[in-house]
Amino acid sequence: MMRKKPALVAVAGVSAALIAVQGAAAAAAPPHGSAPAKAARTTASAARTGVGHGVRVGTVPLTTREHNGTYELVDPTRGGLSTHDFFADDNAKPLTDKDNVWGDGTMKNRQSAAVDAHFAAEQAWDYFKNTFGRSGAHGDGKGPAMTVHYGRNTADAYSDDNGAFFGDGKDGKNPVTALDVVAHEYTHSLNQATARLASSGEGGGLNEATSDIFGTMVEFQADIPADTPDYLIGEKANYYGDGKPLRHMDKPSKDGKSPDFYKPGIGRLDNPHHAAGVANHFFYLLSEGSGKKVINGTTYNSPTYDGAKVTGIGRDKAARIWCKALTTQFSSATDYKGARAGTLKAAAALYGKGSTAYRTVAKAWTAVHVG
Repeated sequence: MMRKKPALVAVAGVSAALIAVQGAAAAAAPPHGSAPAKAARTTASAARTGVGHGVRVGTVPLTTREHNGTYELVDPTRGGLSTHDFFADDNAKPLTDKDNVWGDGTMKNRQSAAVDAHFAAEQAWDYFKNTFGRSGAHGDGKGPAMTVHYGRNTADAYSDDNGAFFGDGKDGKNPVTALDVVAHEYTHSLNQATARLASSGEGGGLNEATSDIFGTMVEFQADIPADTPDYLIGEKANYYGDGKPLRHMDKPSKDGKSPDFYKPGIGRLDNPHHAAGVANHFFYLLSEGSGKKVINGTTYNSPTYDGAKVTGIGRDKAARIWCKALTTQFSSATDYKGARAGTLKAAAALYGKGSTAYRTVAKAWTAVHVG
């Protein structure tokens, strides 16, 4: 059984694409296989530490599995998390290697993009496990199956109930396997297992923002030299071929399409990634505050709707509030007004209704014109 091409439109079991407009036709890809692969799980095989040379993540450690004298890109310590090549003869099977040294950092070696995806998925697993005690996106202890080299000249990423697919870019030379992109897709599965935020309208914007928020948090946790943590989304994916990020959390309008502030009709934007701008901006303000600042060498200048100053509470507290709201307050019917109410309830539960965190949640929503 092989990994199949997923549908682009988000339905039950299939999450939204990272970049493409929902409902648009997916990039051409062969009808490879008839069913999605499952992450490999074998208790009898030993975990090993390998070395990976990725296109996007640089040189990193990888947890692999040794099986019958061959190393497999399977992580027994993270629920059988596995990584596959879409164009392998049997892409249900994970990649294998003889010496446990994977890739060479270039696209000439098909393992290199797999290193990116495997490492980033491990980092996403660790973030949710260490921060929220959640083993796997579904909380069932099962790791995802990540598939690289998806389609031909495909500049997008998709997720389904079992894992995610990552293309190699419009020219086949720029894999969208950046750390925050992989974690973004991992988080779509978390949403599917919890709130099931919608795939369109205001809920679609909140869905995409949730993935951007935790993609960013995983990037900060990993803190690797090849991808300095920031509040830019997909800057290492090089989607446009000019090194520019896909989205900016501090000032979403920098991409020319996403609004900084809420206004009626935002859910009718042609792409939920643009509707995500308001929630992304809220999270940045809640974490870091308004105004000009430099973080890890990147300059930000975040505005507020009413010109009022917002002082951030730190990204860790902000992420805890968003996750609490996602898992206890949000639902498929949640819109921006509901997100404000849900995060306030989450902040009250975590830090108290009279806390600085609670007051800052309210102030940050007001700063993006959600009242």
